[in-house]
Amino acid sequence: MVVMALDHTRDFFHFGAVHHVDALDLGRTTPWLFFTRFATHYCAPAFCFLAGTGVFLSGARGRSKRELTGFLLTRGLWLVLMELTFLTWAWTFRFDYHVIPGRVIWMLGWSMVVLAGLIHLPLPAVAGIGLVLVFGHNALDGLAPASLGRWGWLWQMLHVQGRFELGAGFVLRVGYPLIPWIGVMAAGYAFGAVLALEPERRRRWLWRLGLGAGALFLALRGLNLYGDLRPWSVQPRPGFTLLSFLDCTKYPPSLDYLLMTLGPSFLLLAWFDHGTPPRLKPFLVFGRVPMFYYLLHLPLIHALALGLNYLRFGGGDYSYYLPGEPPAAAGVGLVGVYLVWLLVVVSLYPVCRWFADLKRRRRDLTWLSYF
Repeated sequence: MVVMALDHTRDFFHFGAVHHVDALDLGRTTPWLFFTRFATHYCAPAFCFLAGTGVFLSGARGRSKRELTGFLLTRGLWLVLMELTFLTWAWTFRFDYHVIPGRVIWMLGWSMVVLAGLIHLPLPAVAGIGLVLVFGHNALDGLAPASLGRWGWLWQMLHVQGRFELGAGFVLRVGYPLIPWIGVMAAGYAFGAVLALEPERRRRWLWRLGLGAGALFLALRGLNLYGDLRPWSVQPRPGFTLLSFLDCTKYPPSLDYLLMTLGPSFLLLAWFDHGTPPRLKPFLVFGRVPMFYYLLHLPLIHALALGLNYLRFGGGDYSYYLPGEPPAAAGVGLVGVYLVWLLVVVSLYPVCRWFADLKRRRRDLTWLSYF
């Protein structure tokens, strides 16, 4: 959750982002900027995968399949509603919903809705479906929405990033096509059985999964045969060949991207399986109230950016996601981005800790579980 806020801070503050420069554009980026963006690649796959794992563990603690189904359906639709309303406003500070974005919370919501049905299948079947979607979806890369005629809009929701008209001047912009993400959450649900093993066996599985995913990534990415639409290539600038190798497709997440991000995530789970070090325990507060933190951090970052623009230029709203031509001096360098990021995280810690304590004390208020 903390690392994710770094990327959103960059979107609103970095001079490259406010001038609509992609941080992964090898022709315009720097190594520091590239890795600032790259570090946040690990967030969405881990969120999605471990959301499925959390559902499995909730069932293992005694919740029935019927209870889990009801929770997944209502939680998933709640997330979609938040993405289409409050979060759309938080990104733009405008009540103009003619262009509706389907971002990460949208993806998590619809994946939960699908998982509500999948959990009624035998666990090996859920694992199989998840792995087929993760490993096989790149075989569908050649299928373009235009080739499906009137059903092209559905293929854009499922597999091709883009936008389509909902009607009457309303457009849905799909940033997170669903097929591979549904597979990630389903695989995460099946992975819950690994975490239910006794500790030593569980750790062996985690190390094997992490190292195996890493090795498979290196093999597939190195051969440039399958697993990503964008092959890597030798670059003229020193060190940029490595950046090209790591620059895997996120929208939708390619197999290479998922192996590259989930492999190290397994290794971190193995490393921390003995317990959270005391110096890192404050970070657990954000993990206990993830949606509450998410709903707060975006408008806070946006408001800080507006305040800076007011002080410097007398006004103006600029970010990577907002149209228009900002002043040439708009934005700050990466040092400024990191300072604002730390300010945001430190500012949100007390209120998140208060809300986490409230959730712990008031388990009778079931609506708190949606945050």
